Amino acid sequence: MKTVLYARVSTMDQTLDHQKTQAEEAGFQINEVVADHGVSGVSTRLRERPEGKRLFDLLREGDTLVVRWVDRLGRNYDDVTEVMRELLSAGVTIKTVINGLTFDGSKSDPMAKAVRDALIGFMAAMAQAETEARREAQKAGIAAAKQRPGKYRGRKPSYSREQMAQVTAMLTNSDTISAIAKATGLTRPTIYRIKDQPEECEKALHLWRM
Repeated sequence: MKTVLYARVSTMDQTLDHQKTQAEEAGFQINEVVADHGVSGVSTRLRERPEGKRLFDLLREGDTLVVRWVDRLGRNYDDVTEVMRELLSAGVTIKTVINGLTFDGSKSDPMAKAVRDALIGFMAAMAQAETEARREAQKAGIAAAKQRPGKYRGRKPSYSREQMAQVTAMLTNSDTISAIAKATGLTRPTIYRIKDQPEECEKALHLWRM
C-alpha cells in the first residue's frame, strides 16, 4: 500500500514543492508524487490530463490518494463526485491536506457509505462554488481594467525576452524541462507556459515593453 500525492500546478504561485511540503507538514508520508503542470482544472477533466491518466493506472486497492483539496480532482461538481466515487469504489482512500478530511474507500456499511457520499457531494459543490466565485471576480476586475485604455496588461511576465529565447532554443534542442529550469532559473510552470503558449507569452512581453 502506498500514499500518492496528486498535484495540479497551473499558475506561477502554485509550485509542486510547495504543495508537497504542505502535505508533509500536515503529517502525510508521501511515497510518490503525480503532478500535472500548466493544466487548467476548469476546462480539463482529470482523465484528460497527461498525469491524471497515469494516476488511475497507478492507484490500487488499499492505496491512499492525497490532494490539497477536492477541486484538484475535477472541473466541477459532476467531475469531482464521479472521480471520487470511482476511486473509492476501487478501494482507494482519499485524503485532503486542507481540513484533513478522509474519504474511506474500504467502508462497506451502508450508513457509513451514505454519510461519506453526502459529504463528497457537499465538498464538491462547495469547491465548484468557490471556483465560480473566483472566476467571476477575475472577470469583473479585468472588465473594469479594460475600461481604462492602456491600463490592463495582465500579470507581469516572470521571464525576460532573453530567457524566453533561451527556453525556445533549448526546447528545440530537446532538452528536458529540468535542464531548462536549471539553465534559465525559471520555474517549471513558466517553462511549460512558454512551451505551450508562445504567442501569449510574446504578447505579454510586448504589453509590458520587455
